[in-house]
Amino acid sequence: MSVRHYETMFIVKPTLTAEEIAAQIDIVKNNIEKNGGEIVSTEDIGSRQLAYQINKHKRGYYYVMYFKAPANAILELERNYRINENILRFIFIKYESKKEIAAWTKMSEEAAKKSN
Repeated sequence: MSVRHYETMFIVKPTLTAEEIAAQIDIVKNNIEKNGGEIVSTEDIGSRQLAYQINKHKRGYYYVMYFKAPANAILELERNYRINENILRFIFIKYESKKEIAAWTKMSEEAAKKSN
């Protein structure tokens, strides 16, 4: 099965404590790895103002992960996001062409530099 390049960004409820937010991030990381994915880099964007209110929240905690995973893993990862009440929103972006994968590599390297 072919492995594809993905980026996921999710927004965690701002009402959680720092430890609870870290636990939510670990849950997502574990789900990616449990489904055959390999996390290449992460970017902790932190608490930001939302463009519009979501479930009465004006702010959210943003986190981005760059990872490689089999295509069939994404459905299970989406299901896990949907049943997690602490995640307000999420998105997956798939990078397929050589040009897109080059962009993915550059962004994941920049994220890795920021996190060090």
